[in-house]
Amino acid sequence: MNHRLKRVTELIKRELGPILDRNLTFKGCFVTIHDVEITTDLKHATIHVSILGDSMSHEDIIKKLHGSRSIISRELYKRVTLKNSPQLHFKATDSIERGVRVLNLIENLPEPLPDEEPETEGEGDGEDEESKEDGKR
Repeated sequence: MNHRLKRVTELIKRELGPILDRNLTFKGCFVTIHDVEITTDLKHATIHVSILGDSMSHEDIIKKLHGSRSIISRELYKRVTLKNSPQLHFKATDSIERGVRVLNLIENLPEPLPDEEPETEGEGDGEDEESKEDGKR
Protein backbone atom coordinates (compact mmCIF):
# COMPACT_ATOMS: atom_id res chain seq x y z
CA MET A 1 0.00 0.00 0.00
CA ASN A 2 1.42 3.35 -0.92
CA HIS A 3 1.92 6.23 1.49
CA ARG A 4 -1.18 8.17 0.39
CA LEU A 5 -3.52 5.21 0.88
CA LYS A 6 -2.08 4.59 4.34
CA ARG A 7 -2.69 8.21 5.28
CA VAL A 8 -6.26 8.14 3.95
CA THR A 9 -7.11 4.89 5.78
CA GLU A 10 -5.69 6.23 9.05
CA LEU A 11 -7.59 9.49 8.63
CA ILE A 12 -10.88 7.67 7.96
CA LYS A 13 -10.26 5.33 10.89
CA ARG A 14 -9.52 8.25 13.23
CA GLU A 15 -12.58 10.25 12.16
CA LEU A 16 -15.12 7.40 12.15
CA GLY A 17 -14.79 6.67 15.87
CA PRO A 18 -16.19 10.00 17.11
CA ILE A 19 -18.84 10.00 14.35
CA LEU A 20 -20.16 6.61 15.50
CA ASP A 21 -20.04 7.77 19.12
CA ARG A 22 -22.14 10.87 18.47
CA ASN A 23 -24.68 9.52 16.00
CA LEU A 24 -25.36 5.90 17.00
CA THR A 25 -26.07 4.03 20.21
CA PHE A 26 -25.79 0.30 20.71
CA LYS A 27 -27.61 -1.10 23.75
CA GLY A 28 -25.09 -2.76 26.04
CA CYS A 29 -22.45 -3.12 23.33
CA PHE A 30 -19.17 -1.41 22.70
CA VAL A 31 -18.35 -0.92 19.00
CA THR A 32 -14.90 0.19 17.87
CA ILE A 33 -13.24 0.71 14.51
CA HIS A 34 -10.60 -1.97 14.21
CA ASP A 35 -9.31 -1.46 10.67
CA VAL A 36 -10.11 0.27 7.39
CA GLU A 37 -9.33 -1.14 3.96
CA ILE A 38 -9.73 1.15 0.98
CA THR A 39 -9.47 0.41 -2.72
CA THR A 40 -6.76 2.12 -4.75
CA ASP A 41 -9.34 4.21 -6.64
CA LEU A 42 -10.80 5.41 -3.28
CA LYS A 43 -14.34 4.37 -4.28
CA HIS A 44 -14.94 1.66 -1.66
CA ALA A 45 -13.87 1.38 1.96
CA THR A 46 -14.38 -1.68 4.14
CA ILE A 47 -14.59 -0.78 7.80
CA HIS A 48 -13.82 -3.64 10.20
CA VAL A 49 -15.61 -3.12 13.51
CA SER A 50 -15.02 -4.97 16.75
CA ILE A 51 -18.03 -5.58 18.96
CA LEU A 52 -17.93 -6.28 22.69
CA GLY A 53 -21.11 -7.26 24.48
CA ASP A 54 -23.89 -9.73 23.96
CA SER A 55 -27.04 -7.65 24.25
CA MET A 56 -27.26 -7.18 20.45
CA SER A 57 -26.22 -9.70 17.84
CA HIS A 58 -23.36 -8.85 15.53
CA GLU A 59 -25.69 -9.06 12.53
CA ASP A 60 -28.07 -6.50 14.07
CA ILE A 61 -25.22 -4.08 14.70
CA ILE A 62 -23.91 -4.45 11.13
CA LYS A 63 -27.46 -3.92 9.79
CA LYS A 64 -27.77 -0.78 11.93
CA LEU A 65 -24.42 0.51 10.63
CA HIS A 66 -25.44 -0.17 7.02
CA GLY A 67 -28.80 1.50 7.63
CA SER A 68 -27.05 4.58 9.01
CA ARG A 69 -24.45 4.64 6.26
CA SER A 70 -25.78 7.86 4.72
CA ILE A 71 -25.54 9.76 8.03
CA ILE A 72 -22.07 8.34 8.73
CA SER A 73 -20.87 9.11 5.20
CA ARG A 74 -22.21 12.67 5.30
CA GLU A 75 -20.43 13.37 8.59
CA LEU A 76 -17.24 11.72 7.37
CA TYR A 77 -17.18 13.68 4.12
CA LYS A 78 -17.58 16.95 6.03
CA ARG A 79 -14.37 16.13 7.90
CA VAL A 80 -12.38 14.34 5.16
CA THR A 81 -12.21 15.95 1.74
CA LEU A 82 -11.34 13.50 -1.04
CA LYS A 83 -11.72 13.52 -4.80
CA ASN A 84 -13.80 10.33 -4.62
CA SER A 85 -15.77 9.80 -1.46
CA PRO A 86 -15.64 6.07 -0.78
CA GLN A 87 -18.77 4.02 -0.29
CA LEU A 88 -18.64 2.49 3.19
CA HIS A 89 -19.05 -1.23 3.84
CA PHE A 90 -19.07 -2.53 7.41
CA LYS A 91 -17.76 -5.91 8.47
CA ALA A 92 -17.66 -7.41 11.98
CA THR A 93 -14.44 -8.86 13.38
CA ASP A 94 -13.94 -10.78 16.59
CA SER A 95 -10.33 -9.78 17.17
CA ILE A 96 -10.98 -8.02 20.49
CA GLU A 97 -12.97 -10.98 21.80
CA ARG A 98 -10.16 -13.34 20.78
CA GLY A 99 -7.64 -11.06 22.50
CA VAL A 100 -9.70 -11.00 25.69
CA ARG A 101 -9.95 -14.81 25.62
CA VAL A 102 -6.18 -15.14 25.20
CA LEU A 103 -5.53 -12.71 28.07
CA ASN A 104 -7.94 -14.66 30.30
CA LEU A 105 -6.16 -17.89 29.43
CA ILE A 106 -2.79 -16.34 30.26
CA GLU A 107 -4.08 -15.01 33.59
CA ASN A 108 -5.47 -18.43 34.52
CA LEU A 109 -2.25 -20.32 33.85
CA PRO A 110 -0.85 -22.14 36.88
CA GLU A 111 2.17 -20.63 38.61
CA PRO A 112 5.45 -21.80 37.08
CA LEU A 113 7.55 -24.26 39.04
CA PRO A 114 10.65 -22.80 40.63
CA ASP A 115 13.81 -23.40 38.65
CA GLU A 116 16.36 -25.54 40.46
CA GLU A 117 19.91 -24.84 39.45
CA PRO A 118 22.48 -27.53 40.19
CA GLU A 119 25.20 -26.34 42.50
CA THR A 120 28.65 -26.47 40.94
CA GLU A 121 31.00 -24.70 43.30
CA GLY A 122 34.42 -25.93 42.25
CA GLU A 123 34.07 -26.19 38.49
CA GLY A 124 33.74 -22.51 37.55
CA ASP A 125 36.35 -21.00 39.88
CA GLY A 126 39.41 -21.96 37.88
CA GLU A 127 38.09 -20.58 34.63
CA ASP A 128 37.24 -17.22 36.18
CA GLU A 129 40.74 -16.82 37.61
CA GLU A 130 42.32 -17.70 34.29
CA SER A 131 40.21 -15.16 32.41
CA LYS A 132 41.10 -12.51 35.02
CA GLU A 133 44.79 -13.24 34.61
CA ASP A 134 44.49 -13.06 30.80
CA GLY A 135 42.82 -9.66 31.10
CA LYS A 136 45.69 -8.29 33.22
CA ARG A 137 48.35 -9.17 30.65
